[in-house]
Amino acid sequence: MSDYIWFEGIPFPAIGTETEILREIRDKFVIRDEDTLLLTYPKSGTNWLIEIVCLIQTKGDPKWVQSVPIWERSPWIESSVGYSLLNKKEDQCLMSSHLPIHLFPKSLFSSKAKVIYLIRNPRDVLVSGYFFWGKTNLVKNPESLEIYFEWFLNGKVPYGSWFEHTRGWMSMREKDNILLLSYEELKKDTRGTIQKICQFLGKKLEPEELDLVLKHSSFQAMKENNMSNFEIIPEDKISNGLHLMRKGQSGDWKNHLTVVQAEAFDKMFQEKMKGFPPELFPWE
Repeated sequence: MSDYIWFEGIPFPAIGTETEILREIRDKFVIRDEDTLLLTYPKSGTNWLIEIVCLIQTKGDPKWVQSVPIWERSPWIESSVGYSLLNKKEDQCLMSSHLPIHLFPKSLFSSKAKVIYLIRNPRDVLVSGYFFWGKTNLVKNPESLEIYFEWFLNGKVPYGSWFEHTRGWMSMREKDNILLLSYEELKKDTRGTIQKICQFLGKKLEPEELDLVLKHSSFQAMKENNMSNFEIIPEDKISNGLHLMRKGQSGDWKNHLTVVQAEAFDKMFQEKMKGFPPELFPWE
């Protein structure tokens, strides 16, 4: 169990994060017009989105996703390893990040880089985060879901408050170079959502190529792909029996949160997300 690395009031995983790099990323890292960025709050479907975009780039050919680790195909900007990889790339890049908007590279906001922001029902994010972080030695481990619930509501979890993170990035949703998606619509209409991603990225897939993207980005395919499920990371490095691919479901929070917790969460959601149209949040 580790505590956090704190930067500008936001807690980050204690392993693989350096405050000097976070500062350099924000102030000096250059996002180019031809780059593509996949942004999420943790446990919102990040790796699924990465897999889909990688397969779109290869027109469904799985060789790349089955031979190169996911963190090398789309490096995390804020990780020490990812930042090092990105600094070595000279051509257009695909990159991922959980950074809140105020800590993101300033260069993004004057670029034409393509940005996809994926949101998910925060109740499911909370439950998924509890089961994920609790089996790592990257952060402070909660002793119970009750404790993690309080941490989550107060933003004392990795990458800070879900509410602030989501408010920040969703404020950019009207810009032409930003596509807002939800995990729920991706689950409900995977094919249609992939087509929407293709249109946004300027990629055209033939029907049979789209079928291959669907096939190789399925939950089962990713669960069996060691380049995508983090199984190749030595257990003693970050985890104790950690499995990245747990359920991949929507609505699992109903199996874990009490009525009182759900009501408290709903109250905070209404307060924090006031002013945003309800249709932006396509979940129950």
